[in-house]
Amino acid sequence: MSHLPRFWNLGWSSFLDWWSNQSVVSEQGPSPLYGQQEMNEPLLDNSEGQLFLTEAFKVIVEEVLCKGTDVKEKVCEWREPEELAALLDLELRENGEPQHQLLQRIRDVAKYSVKTNHPRFFNQLFAGVDYHALTGRFLTEALNTSQYTYEVAPVFVLMEDEVLSKLRSLVGWAEGDGIFCPGGTMSNMYAMNVARYRAFPEVKLKGMWSLPRLAVFTSQQSHYSVMKAAAFQGIGTENVFKVKVDDRGCMIPEDLGETIELAKSQARGSAILCPCHIRNDCTRRL
Repeated sequence: MSHLPRFWNLGWSSFLDWWSNQSVVSEQGPSPLYGQQEMNEPLLDNSEGQLFLTEAFKVIVEEVLCKGTDVKEKVCEWREPEELAALLDLELRENGEPQHQLLQRIRDVAKYSVKTNHPRFFNQLFAGVDYHALTGRFLTEALNTSQYTYEVAPVFVLMEDEVLSKLRSLVGWAEGDGIFCPGGTMSNMYAMNVARYRAFPEVKLKGMWSLPRLAVFTSQQSHYSVMKAAAFQGIGTENVFKVKVDDRGCMIPEDLGETIELAKSQARGSAILCPCHIRNDCTRRL
């Protein structure tokens, strides 16, 4: 279909110019773009895009998965922000770039990124690469499926249900609901919201005005997301009480009891307990 542009090489303004010149409906009927013959054929020639994907995948395997896991290579080709911005040339332009330039961009991104799969990467709570899991990521990204209904994502809905069933069994629940979160911060946000709703279901309709003053108890080494959740959900950070911990990072029961009594003396009517939240930096020291 030679009359169709290569969308991935067009800038946004160029695409709008092209689209405005297309005659979707005219006196002679539908344009060739929507004609019967065209609708029975692919609207785009995917061969060029698939070729680019093959070349890009080669770069990713070599620069990220091979060099990025080689102990003889650097964990990161560090540059200061100003220098790195100049090297990468991140300016947003009207026109697209040729594919060879895009491949070079991929190489640059890989070169100057932190290699979290490297044997000497110890910064966060994860490290290394699981190639089977990575293959799963490739598959889910290629399918580009939304998860909200069985009609749209039949396979993934069944997979999700099976995983949630297993997770429920680990805490002794035969049935229940579940949700996958994009990280620990959001998980704590959901958890606090669910705890509040279970104790005070009227909060859904009437809001915080219908509730007594709440208190949240967490450890001195808790993740910052506990404070964020209290602020975000209208509980207030002044109503978060930090409990002392022992050498293993566990809350000391005696101090928890004293802190609860303190909250009661300040007319706080109900509590949310957030135990065993260890900070990222503490985990790194361990």
